[in-house]
Amino acid sequence: MATRHVYLDHAAAAPLDSRVLRSMRPFLEGAGGNPSSFHGDGKEAKDALDDARTRIASLIHARPDEILFTSGGTESDNLAVLGYARANKANGCHLVTSAFEHPAVLESVGHLEKKEGFTATYVSPGRDGIVSADDAIAAVRPDTVLVSVMLANNEIGTIQPVADIGKRLKKLREAGHTKAVLHTDACQGAGAMELDVEKLRVELLTINGGKIYGPKGIGALYAKRGVKLQPLQFGGTQERGIRPGTENVAGAVGLATALEISSEIREAENARLIALRDTLIGGLLARVPKSRLNGHATLRLPNNANLSFLDMEGEALLLYLDAAGIEASTGSACTSAALEPSHVILSLGLPYEVAHGSLRFSLGRATTEADVDYVLDTLPPLVQKLRAISPVRVDEKYYV
Repeated sequence: MATRHVYLDHAAAAPLDSRVLRSMRPFLEGAGGNPSSFHGDGKEAKDALDDARTRIASLIHARPDEILFTSGGTESDNLAVLGYARANKANGCHLVTSAFEHPAVLESVGHLEKKEGFTATYVSPGRDGIVSADDAIAAVRPDTVLVSVMLANNEIGTIQPVADIGKRLKKLREAGHTKAVLHTDACQGAGAMELDVEKLRVELLTINGGKIYGPKGIGALYAKRGVKLQPLQFGGTQERGIRPGTENVAGAVGLATALEISSEIREAENARLIALRDTLIGGLLARVPKSRLNGHATLRLPNNANLSFLDMEGEALLLYLDAAGIEASTGSACTSAALEPSHVILSLGLPYEVAHGSLRFSLGRATTEADVDYVLDTLPPLVQKLRAISPVRVDEKYYV
């Protein structure tokens, strides 16, 4: 049994911040009124919900009525893609997205293609894991209704040129070439990056509480005033009738608090994490032959280190690391049970053997230099051990 515990899977889920829990506690332990009820407890709940909405709106430079609460990032992505495409089908049936979006976006787009008569263009990122704004804009047609490009990739952490895409898409609309709007999945970027919907030039933006030390099971969708969305659920008038169901008041309060804390500490925490991240990446590349960094070396999230260890299976290394007390992942937590090679790594033009050997280390607020040193000491001999019994061999041209 491992004597040390090193959690490096913050991209999948970050632990709940104690300050966030304190802000939620009154609405977890109190009377728990329904925000739609016309009595004291109901008003207290509604006031807290409205306050959380206002706080989140202020942080991202939006209006309170542009914030819709959901159950998390997946629902927000689904609502943005399916809800907008269906409500605006009269403007066109073509979608543009990147080839390495989160499955919540890709599967929504795929459903529209297979079942509802839409077509889609999937823009591949470059080998550095960054989507070209030129390519994204070139894919826009007169019948394009929605463009969806994530703010930062959830597996390899590369930061995408969303603001540039938004600026150029707006010019296309103003020139009458398209009516398409821009959605960005900011689940991974939130916390590490400034979320300013005006600077990003987005009409739709997804946030997830569980990625930013907030509660799991709560998310938000920014939908610019005037943007039409078709509900995915029915049965109530909550959230302007777009997302019916009794609101998660405690979750909304926690999400607002988590965003505020992230905003307050972002600059200092990013600097600390970048130093640790670069030590981890540099150390692993130096100590493990036939290893490679996936994605751009610097245009990536401060806490993300995604590497492929060639000539072996990443899943096996993950199990060995877990036995040593190191918790990481092979990619998105939403697809980890599938044991399929990462679609993100494949989208970079890399072969299956490289994708199968990829691991994502995502650092967090509690990560220390000692944790990084422990990984650097523990991982290399495990790779050597697995390679000795592995039948996998990767062409040398993919080593760097």
